[in-house]
Amino acid sequence: MQLLPNRGSRAAKLTDKDMRDLFEVCQGLEALAGELACERITDGEIEQIAAAQAAMAQHYRGGDLIEYYRCNRAIHEAIVTAAGNPVLAGLYASVTARIRRARYVTPMTPQRWALAVMEHEAILNALQRRDCTGLSHILRAHLRHKREEVLQAGFAETDSGDLTWRSA
Repeated sequence: MQLLPNRGSRAAKLTDKDMRDLFEVCQGLEALAGELACERITDGEIEQIAAAQAAMAQHYRGGDLIEYYRCNRAIHEAIVTAAGNPVLAGLYASVTARIRRARYVTPMTPQRWALAVMEHEAILNALQRRDCTGLSHILRAHLRHKREEVLQAGFAETDSGDLTWRSA
């Protein structure tokens, strides 16, 4: 947040370095959430994530990126919730609020989209097996790939805080 004399405050612009730094923190938070979720998640929560995964895959097959991203976000947030740690959830909400627009509006190439779907299948599989270490590694890689995708897309923020995409 920037305080401007006689003008109030506005969200600070995010640089490429800011995005890298925020995604690194998000990777660590999601990896920890995955580890904790494997230990604490209920069968019902896994079923809800599996249903969101199935809906997300259907949106992928239909080419509906907006609905795909909606389901994607729900899956990541459900894993954080299943971790059962309110401090982690609060930190995650704070960090992801700063990168949410870039994370969930970035256009994806067909190859990257297919990879993201495969990564999500692996996330669900590791969660169902309660493979803490495997899930942690998959989530880190998944967020690392998303960070690179956002940076390659040429993320930029206007003075009003809207996203624009410059040529990579």
